[in-house]
Amino acid sequence: MTPPSISSPSTALVKRVFSELGTTDGTADFDAVPPHPVPLPSRLSTADLAWASVRAVGLVAGIRELPDPDRISTAYRSDRVLEIDGKAPDVWSAYSGFWRSVDGWVRTHGNYPHHARRLLTGLGLDLGASGDVVRAAILECTTAEAVGLITAERGLAVPVLPEDLHLDARWRATPLLEVTRQDAGEPRTRSRRGPLAQDRAAPLAGIRVLDLTRVIAGPVCTRTLALLGADVLRVDPTDLAEPEWQHLDTGHGKRTTLLEARSGRFHELLAAADVVVLGYRPSSLDRLGLSATALTEQYPGLVIAQLSAWGMDEPDRAGFDSLVQAASGISLIESPDGDRPGALPAQALDHSAGYLLATAVIAVLKRRRHEGGSWTVRTSLRRVAAELLGMPRADEPEPMREFDTGAHSTTFDVAGRKVTTASPALSGLEFAAPHRWGSDQPRW
Repeated sequence: MTPPSISSPSTALVKRVFSELGTTDGTADFDAVPPHPVPLPSRLSTADLAWASVRAVGLVAGIRELPDPDRISTAYRSDRVLEIDGKAPDVWSAYSGFWRSVDGWVRTHGNYPHHARRLLTGLGLDLGASGDVVRAAILECTTAEAVGLITAERGLAVPVLPEDLHLDARWRATPLLEVTRQDAGEPRTRSRRGPLAQDRAAPLAGIRVLDLTRVIAGPVCTRTLALLGADVLRVDPTDLAEPEWQHLDTGHGKRTTLLEARSGRFHELLAAADVVVLGYRPSSLDRLGLSATALTEQYPGLVIAQLSAWGMDEPDRAGFDSLVQAASGISLIESPDGDRPGALPAQALDHSAGYLLATAVIAVLKRRRHEGGSWTVRTSLRRVAAELLGMPRADEPEPMREFDTGAHSTTFDVAGRKVTTASPALSGLEFAAPHRWGSDQPRW
């Protein structure tokens, strides 16, 4: 008698993603495993999460070739590969990091100037104060006091917490990718052409994606849709600049424009879009009339993909991958010495959320072709963290397997600047160059 096969964690995750999305593919090899683990060593199953996330989007797009584990690792650690005119940019602010308090640890994020300003104001420090001054100020506070002072000024800080097994179990009882269909009548005429073109190199050709996202997860999703042939237009507000390195790291294949969300032109873009990807706080979107409910009521037939840091139950709470790692218990699990908090070998919550959301977009585009209606798909960094925390773990991470990251990078000319970035995680495809941020006209 042949013993039953035991699925690897990555295989089980891919199968469940397809089940949650209500899509089937009788020709897909769900049981395929990587030739060697993805080089993202950690105590948690970061490598399996990364493989499953990239494998899922490849399968739903009709790509049968197995991803290269080294290529996935390079893509997940793209900020370590990025060079602009031969120099690696400084991607972390002095105000982003772990800080010891009287009774524990605090994790802050201050990469954007307005976040740094709010953090310093909350701590009662002068603008431009050094990291050492911040360290001394937090060391005089309890964790709760430091977090309270910073967040009262709308700065970004969380306590570094142990994992909560019961909370994570409740998260995992919810779908990793939540899919909702609204019966909004027949899809618009544009959408009847179907989501997938015959060109296997560009299966999303003809699909228009309005990108309202920032900071890795959302941009990775839309970058992946652009890689697969979609016409992606990223729209940013005119008063909130994006760090150059951040856009060059995730802006491949997209056009990028500056436009106010309340303008008539913005709503003309919405009316002609097939997909809208939302990455801002849910409460901010509500105030702008851009909630998923409002959009599907006004523009029937849309596919809306929504990403948040903490989930829809905390609509006003801002967050980033590093903060979710700290608050969910990941940072303590990955501690290098049992005292100081640690981190995953990449911002894996961000990247995995991006690939999984792209998977969901493609799946519901297929379903919309046959079923009509408007569709909303959602996930959050916190939900992805709960998934990772429920996967197998090791007592100690394996040593990092060395490989040539240069073999998985690409160099572009972007407005006269030499930009080297990671190649796509999906095999057999290559990125188009990112445009200079905000340099395109607001039109399809």
